Amino acid sequence: MWRLKSLRHKASGPANNLEEFKHKRREFEKTLRQARRDRQLISKRLLQDEEEEEEEDSMETGSIALSPEQVREMIRGVQSGGEEKAARLASLRKALRNPESQLTFIKSENSMHMLIGQLSSHNAQCQLEAARCLHELSHSTHPSVGPACLPAGPYLLTYLSGQSTKLTELSLYTLGNLCPDSAVVREKLLTQGIVPALANCIHNQRYNLAVVEAVGFTLSQLLQAKDATEKIIPAVMASGIVPHVISALTPDPEFGYGPAIECTWCLHYLVSSNLDNSMLIAQGALSQCSAVLITLGGAVAQGNLESGIELLIWPLLRCLGNLLVSGGDVMPEDTRLLAALCVFSQAYLHPHPALSRESLWALNNLTAGSSGFCSGLVLLNMAPLLIQFLSFSKGMNSMALRVLGNIAHHGTGYCVGLTRAGLLTALCATLKMSEPEVVTLSLDVLYMLVSSSPQVVEEFTRLNGVPLLEAIQYNSEGEQRVRAAYILDHHFPSFSEVESLSS
Repeated sequence: MWRLKSLRHKASGPANNLEEFKHKRREFEKTLRQARRDRQLISKRLLQDEEEEEEEDSMETGSIALSPEQVREMIRGVQSGGEEKAARLASLRKALRNPESQLTFIKSENSMHMLIGQLSSHNAQCQLEAARCLHELSHSTHPSVGPACLPAGPYLLTYLSGQSTKLTELSLYTLGNLCPDSAVVREKLLTQGIVPALANCIHNQRYNLAVVEAVGFTLSQLLQAKDATEKIIPAVMASGIVPHVISALTPDPEFGYGPAIECTWCLHYLVSSNLDNSMLIAQGALSQCSAVLITLGGAVAQGNLESGIELLIWPLLRCLGNLLVSGGDVMPEDTRLLAALCVFSQAYLHPHPALSRESLWALNNLTAGSSGFCSGLVLLNMAPLLIQFLSFSKGMNSMALRVLGNIAHHGTGYCVGLTRAGLLTALCATLKMSEPEVVTLSLDVLYMLVSSSPQVVEEFTRLNGVPLLEAIQYNSEGEQRVRAAYILDHHFPSFSEVESLSS
């Protein structure tokens, strides 16, 4: 009946000590994904490995901006070679954590030429340290830094098929940080072959979940570009990467939710584009989202509300809701999915009200035009739960009304069941609300109920609901007034006649 289309990461600098740094990094990761959950944002990721975290003094190195002469001295030190080259690159990497030092570095003569030269070095440690320097630069917010890093693109893309998974992961996050900087940067990376390189990488490293998460991050950065629908998504769809993204939606209990969250956001951006989603559905996107949501619904029903699980549920719900709009009745009518959506809507009502609303949105799209899913809600006795949502604001009551309307749309038996569950009493309350959308939806649902049987008309009269309709008819305008008058004329004619005589 009502099916609704879609509702559609920069980090702080280094901390002053190791524990504060670790805490801020954990908080940033959480905030980053929550920001993505609420709206579409471009972000950057600063990757720190365990070895770097143990270097407590490195947290303070980048706090002091270096002078141009100091930067030139560091560049000459690296160029002089010797056994200390890797250590000098490591010192340069720490210095590049300072935004002013980053700008000084890229403006220094031969600086990027030196750094890129080390990427082709035969010394693996020098390669890694040079890549780390580039990673620090890629995290800059200054518009001139990203383009300066572009000559390194072919080397970073080559590392995606290399033997060092550490270098591969680092290169992925560096490329992901560069993607949002400008259309020129993205265009250059696309020309250099970033999409097929990502597809090849995730295919070869599909069992390395850290790399899969990094591929998901970089791909999501690309897919959030304003011109993604025209220039990026067609290449992604043709690259063979989508099946790997879909298979990564299932979280690994030991590794955590990270790879699944990143890949689900990638799928969300693909689904939310204006392209035909039939290919995604054919590749199993809808069935995979449903299966993961059912599993997570079971976990939440058992009281598992651990931090992070809701960050995966969120994009999965968006994918599900939008794919339902695109794919029609392609889903098997599995009541376990209904139960999962109802569990989410109830479990997150207070800790994450917006997630509860999104669950109801997906439930609305699931039940729209589906007698099977509407029957499932009745069999699961979910009507009382939905009726409870009518007393909540922030869009939850309107979403619940849409779902209840989907159920009532299927005829007398459903309407009688909803009446017995107390829906008429609840509608008497929603008809008094100040939200126009809620009142309009309430009138629509009420019309279906009173049209189903004389007993419902009698019950509504007994509840003193008719004066509410009269008040809407005389005090409202537009659709609400028309709807109220229509219900009065067709189902409560005696009251309409009395009003006519008195006037």
